[in-house]
Amino acid sequence: MSNEIADGLLLASGYLDQSQQAALLDDIRKVVAAAPLYRPVMPRFGKPFSVTMSNCGPLGWLSDKSGYRYQAHHPVTKEPWPEIPASVAKIWRDLSGYDGPAECCLINYYADGAKMGLHRDENEEDFSAPVVSVSLGDEALFRFGGAVRKSPTKSVRLLSGDVLVMAGASRLNFHGVDRIYPGTSNLLRDGGRINLTLRRVTMR
Repeated sequence: MSNEIADGLLLASGYLDQSQQAALLDDIRKVVAAAPLYRPVMPRFGKPFSVTMSNCGPLGWLSDKSGYRYQAHHPVTKEPWPEIPASVAKIWRDLSGYDGPAECCLINYYADGAKMGLHRDENEEDFSAPVVSVSLGDEALFRFGGAVRKSPTKSVRLLSGDVLVMAGASRLNFHGVDRIYPGTSNLLRDGGRINLTLRRVTMR
């Protein structure tokens, strides 16, 4: 059941049960086997992210010294990104409310101590499409604010199997992950959290 925690920001708590989470994780492991996790760096200064990442779908999001962008191949292997698994595409179809497929599934792995600073998802052409975010593994403290960085923020704790949908007024709001809570899930053998962020990139 979805709960609107801010204008246009929907939280589907416990959307995936334990068996669904395990099956989804198996699908993501197959993706990562073909498109290994790598550590991106910030534009200009080259400071490494605290998360490692990969992608699947026609386009993958990446960050390097030249900036943020989407491209059709892995920056290290130079191979095309794997297809988005059917299990992941189903979540988009069921929850996005968008008449068209996701084109990018960004995979972020958060080890203990990793976080993601406040940012907006704004490298896409079509802002009418929502951002759909799936949590797997250890719990995370998700912080969200408004359309400007200095807007007041609130926080919610995300559990494994939760899905967030950022649509409407929340689509371009600032958000981030302040911390991970180690040991709160046994889904990942070595602990940590996987976040899947589904986006439509181009106009229909």
